[in-house]
Amino acid sequence: MGVLMSVMDSDNPSAHIKRQSTAALTLGAIGVVYGDIGTSPLYTVKEVFLPATGIALTPENLIGAVSTIFWALMLIVTLKYVILILRADNRGEGGALALTALAANAVKHNPKLRHFLLLLGLFGATLFYGDSVITPAISVLGAVEGLEVVTPVLQPYVVPIALTVLVALFVMQRWGTNFVGKFFGPIIVIWFLILGGTGVVQISQAPQILQALNPLHAANFLLDRGPFILAAVGAIVLALTGAEALYADMGHFGRKPIQIAWMGLVMPSLVLHYMGQGALLMRDASAIENPFFRMFPDEFMIPAVVLATLAAIIASQAVISGAYSMTKQAILLGFLPRMDIKYTSEQEVGQIYMPSVNWILLAGVVLAVLAFRSSSALAGAYGIAVTLTMVITTIMTFFVVHNAWKLPTPVALGATLFFLGIDSFLFAGCIIKFFDGGWLPLAMGLTLYLVMTTWSRGRELVVETIRRDGLDLNTFIQHIDSGHTHLAKRTAIYAVANPETVPQALLHNMKHNQVLHEKNIILTVEFDNVPWVSEKQRVRVERLSEHFWQVWIKFGFMNTPDVPKALTQCQALGLDIPIFETSYFLSRETVISTPGGGMAQWREKLFSAMSRNSGGIVEFFHLPDNSVVELGTRVQI
Repeated sequence: MGVLMSVMDSDNPSAHIKRQSTAALTLGAIGVVYGDIGTSPLYTVKEVFLPATGIALTPENLIGAVSTIFWALMLIVTLKYVILILRADNRGEGGALALTALAANAVKHNPKLRHFLLLLGLFGATLFYGDSVITPAISVLGAVEGLEVVTPVLQPYVVPIALTVLVALFVMQRWGTNFVGKFFGPIIVIWFLILGGTGVVQISQAPQILQALNPLHAANFLLDRGPFILAAVGAIVLALTGAEALYADMGHFGRKPIQIAWMGLVMPSLVLHYMGQGALLMRDASAIENPFFRMFPDEFMIPAVVLATLAAIIASQAVISGAYSMTKQAILLGFLPRMDIKYTSEQEVGQIYMPSVNWILLAGVVLAVLAFRSSSALAGAYGIAVTLTMVITTIMTFFVVHNAWKLPTPVALGATLFFLGIDSFLFAGCIIKFFDGGWLPLAMGLTLYLVMTTWSRGRELVVETIRRDGLDLNTFIQHIDSGHTHLAKRTAIYAVANPETVPQALLHNMKHNQVLHEKNIILTVEFDNVPWVSEKQRVRVERLSEHFWQVWIKFGFMNTPDVPKALTQCQALGLDIPIFETSYFLSRETVISTPGGGMAQWREKLFSAMSRNSGGIVEFFHLPDNSVVELGTRVQI
């Protein structure tokens, strides 16, 4: 059947990282990675001392609460994420799906365990979308609520102003983040410097707050809570929201810049500020209404609100862009149908805009703001998705440490079991807020999980049906009599999901047009569960007969699936594809739901609806519009 060949060109997906200095990447990491966790001081301390937590505003409790926040930042963010999890990179990439792929590949010898980890990781990824709705809502509301501190007269305008800011933010997404992103780093640097500076001023007036550095105060604070311990933990976990971004954005900035940014600026500024809020409240308990803005003199209140709003917008931008990236990865991994993807930068392929995702997120954010109407109310919905993601991340990390890094079981358990206990404790503190809004991110995650698994299973059923009902490709080629078929002097490319069967488009072409092209290429595009597939691994070519070739193109879930560009590599393998003499024949399946199939009837109908409304193949694979012929095919599942 011919000789199997592969192209041997080099590709370095991380080249854009290496071209930039560590300083530039560190500045970018400060602006993008730490925007979310950097806005947590807007509402965290206030939430700790709400009446629902049962914590009295006493100096002892202030020291204990600040101590708990400090050691949570040290253990969860610094030790777990910055030191441990950042080492679990998947070819330079991080995030829920990258870690899932890494863990699943590490246990590929155990199919059941691998399948379980894939499903668990997928559910963890869906929780990110709940975060993508709540983060913009709570961050912008928390910032705009500073107007209430300026004057109570402005209180009725907080929600309308917040909605205006949020709508403007989502509307601007269509122009991309390249221009705005240049200002992210400097603005957030100023933000963290002000956080640290205001903290130092307040600490100098009540230095006894420095006792919070002693972990015994954190331990005593938690032990003294009694039945209210989970409520206290549920509030303190707000200081950790955004920790997952450290790992998720590793592919954009690299491990070292993220670590430098945290150790050199972000962590010291956050610690100083939280201690500063504690020091302020020790002197003035009435500041608990909004301790963040009460740290500023009256004459600086308006600039503080403006800066906080800018920081909230930047934090929101990070999760919005992350939602685009996550969705693209899910599409390439086969968990979502094709959607319209617009590339907003000629230099960076990672900068994308997805209209459908954008407007769905905006609708969710607007509904969240209108339903909850304050950052305090939204805080009840915040934390469950974050902490559950932390639990899943720790579980995945165990299998990476044990199975991929080949470390002994005691070492792997020692590296992860401690964090799993803390993560579970934090999740327990958040789950009690289920009926106070915590149901929202879980409902979103479960809904998306159902949609994704339905699409994945539906595609499996379609491929199985095509394989069962289709003609064997090799048998077809052996028996075809080209002497009785007119040979068109062009190249035909037939895209198929199953490379073992004859493409339906080829059969239609021969039946209705009675034509066979001189050069027929059976093309299969595969998406691997790794972030990047290099160009040397991109293309495989096999000659099947005089007129038939088989080509496989492989992409990773971070690659841009540009098929014509990939096909240019075939020339080095002995297959010349003249660009102006080539036609692409595509089969668009019309899925028909039938009773007694592979899924429940309602899931088959859901899959059929998603299939009908999926994005175009032409745009998704960057095919030339004037060279594509689409033919319909009915498939029953």
